[in-house]
Amino acid sequence: MNTPPSRVTHPASAPARRPNRETDQQPGSGSRDQLSIVLVDDHAIVRQGLRSILDREEDMRVVGEAATAAEARTALEQLRPAIVLLDLKLGTGSDTEGLDLCSEITRRYPEVGVLVLTTFLDDAYVLEAVHRGAKGYVIKDVDTSELVSSIRTVARDESAFDSRSASVMARSLRTTPEEPALTEREHRVLELLASGLSNRIVGTTLFISETTVKFHVRNIMRKLGASTRAEAVYEASKRGLI
Repeated sequence: MNTPPSRVTHPASAPARRPNRETDQQPGSGSRDQLSIVLVDDHAIVRQGLRSILDREEDMRVVGEAATAAEARTALEQLRPAIVLLDLKLGTGSDTEGLDLCSEITRRYPEVGVLVLTTFLDDAYVLEAVHRGAKGYVIKDVDTSELVSSIRTVARDESAFDSRSASVMARSLRTTPEEPALTEREHRVLELLASGLSNRIVGTTLFISETTVKFHVRNIMRKLGASTRAEAVYEASKRGLI
């Protein structure tokens, strides 16, 4: 014989209680003013460390994690956080996947603040991340208090940079818009290209991936107004850059 499912009931004799505005809360209201954060990093140990740090802050709550761009897209769609902490290197072999994801997030969810948290400290990456909509850029060895402060700054729709990334931005502001300056790394890549080396050999020489070399070459060509590598070398030579 089937037994009817049990039901939870409340005693009819329970005395009515006046609501106390100071102590009563609606379900979920404890997190009403908390900043919801999604962590995007391909290393679980990094995500765990960040969660333990941020969950100690009364005004912050980590609501989701993602190890890949695909997981990040799902998390953004389902959770709609206020802040995304984004690593630029997601372990796929592509050095631009994080930048591409940054563009996608800021385009589809303009209300979400993207704060890049990465190991990359290269002028081109900092500037490109900002160009693609990131509100801030900090390096992973940043002090805990500075990271927390940066998150709050981005939540106020302001820009947040650690001291080294801020120096990159300051240098870029001193550059005239008519002639964007090449970074030190871009200069070196350009010199090697002028020597006739392939992207693979350039990468081996500079201890960077071929994908990263291609990223720098694209930036060099854009800054010099060139459509080919040969044209970029010619234009750089004409300007006395190499």
